Amino acid sequence: MDRSEETWPTDPDALLARAKELSDTITELKGLLQLSELENAKLKQIVARLKRIGFGHSSERHAGQFAFDLDVSGEPDAPSPPELLAAVANDDDGKRHPVRRPLPDHLPREIIRHEPAGIVHGTNGGHGCPRCGGRLHAIGEDHSEILDYVPGRFRVIRHVRPRLACRGCEAVVQAPAPSAPIERGLPGPGLLAQVLVSKYCDHVPLYRQACIYARSGVEIDRGTMMGWVGKAAWLLRPLAERLGRHVFAAAKIHADDTPLPVLAPGTGRTATGRIWVYVRDDRTSADATPPAAAFFYSPDRKGARPAAHLKGFSGFLQADAYAGYDRLYEGGRIVEVGCWAHARRKVFDVFASTRSAIAEEALAWIKRLYAIEARIRGRPADLRHAVRQAEAAQLLVGFRDWLIAQRAKLPPRGGLSLAFGYILGHWEALIRYTSDGRLEADNNTAENALRGIALGRKNFLFAGSDAGGENAAVLYTLIETAKLNGIEPYTYLSDVLARIAEHPINRIDVLLPWQWAEGRIAAWRQSAA
Repeated sequence: MDRSEETWPTDPDALLARAKELSDTITELKGLLQLSELENAKLKQIVARLKRIGFGHSSERHAGQFAFDLDVSGEPDAPSPPELLAAVANDDDGKRHPVRRPLPDHLPREIIRHEPAGIVHGTNGGHGCPRCGGRLHAIGEDHSEILDYVPGRFRVIRHVRPRLACRGCEAVVQAPAPSAPIERGLPGPGLLAQVLVSKYCDHVPLYRQACIYARSGVEIDRGTMMGWVGKAAWLLRPLAERLGRHVFAAAKIHADDTPLPVLAPGTGRTATGRIWVYVRDDRTSADATPPAAAFFYSPDRKGARPAAHLKGFSGFLQADAYAGYDRLYEGGRIVEVGCWAHARRKVFDVFASTRSAIAEEALAWIKRLYAIEARIRGRPADLRHAVRQAEAAQLLVGFRDWLIAQRAKLPPRGGLSLAFGYILGHWEALIRYTSDGRLEADNNTAENALRGIALGRKNFLFAGSDAGGENAAVLYTLIETAKLNGIEPYTYLSDVLARIAEHPINRIDVLLPWQWAEGRIAAWRQSAA
């Protein structure tokens, strides 16, 4: 019915009751409208974040090109390997232009000489001028280099073991069968390493590898390669466990986890397992201890999983605010260290969707903290601690006061209020890095170690079973640790797989990536002497 045609009561009491009813309705509608606005703001934040994840730039710059100097490498400043194709440089006009860098010296060179056309070759080795026949002599030469690629190729190695018989005693002698990664198996260590590195480092699924190998005329069934992966992981498991003990012997480690879809037979869908990573890397505080990463698989994300992984660890744990870690901090054996990158991300999500001036100012506060970290990255722990106490500690006091004042003005259920509440609720863990120069301002070290798995999920979709997840954890441990130590994973794995089947278990340390590299360097120097 049209409100203009509604009949109003004439009785004063009834009229007052009707007015009160309408007032209550208006109040209720205002409350629903406010809730709708909050929900709309939250949805906008979610959409903005998903757009940024799918299409945004990793530097998280906003419209004003206000860049945040976040530590995404987790490594100290050090000379980077030269780029193969091009770099960028700034000219006097401020514009960026491509600049070609020299090709790496370690690559093999094939020299092709190009003689001028028409020269006359003399009988005594000299050259005659193509115009007058006079003797030519060298006055210099020009050099240019191109980068070429020789596709990988298969080879067959035939092992021949002659059987020799003695005519006197009729004894038969023969050399023992050579060691192989898989007993009576087809793959040599090079092929096995190629399959593992392609899948767990370059994220090429086994079925795609099968197609690649078929182009060379070699048909390898995907199921056969799955068997190779399982047997290789079994061989390498003691080495991965030794790396785990090295990681948990540190005074500070980084931890994180990520989903790993796992095939659930009979259900028609996949279950969600987890890959956990724990990283020891103190190079940012000038510690020369070799870095390492230990990966673990679990079929769920219960708090009992990290509790089992860390049962022998005591020290600082840098991680996000996952509630499953809370029980670990009871008693003081493990000390929580928060992650400013995680806290900042919550504020940035609000800014990306609302362009809030308050959110932008909060990001500016955090940027100032990271500017301090950029100056002391790679410096000794005592110097880092002194700088943080002199600069960051005072800055954090001001930031906390500002957060409290701003939050009091914001809607309590708004996105920015919740982001500020997260920071204030985890304040002690977030500022703990200022109390020890070995600690970091964020947990990017662990997040970086999981980036490859996130990329792999898009390619191979899911693990075939829980056993496949456990195999993946072993291989990720070896490959990521090799990468952290600047070792090419294929070279490392192919040599280790050639030796590990008969390698004494009490000398497993020789095969740790950094000791393996030292051994290779020593052998090279000895052969060159």
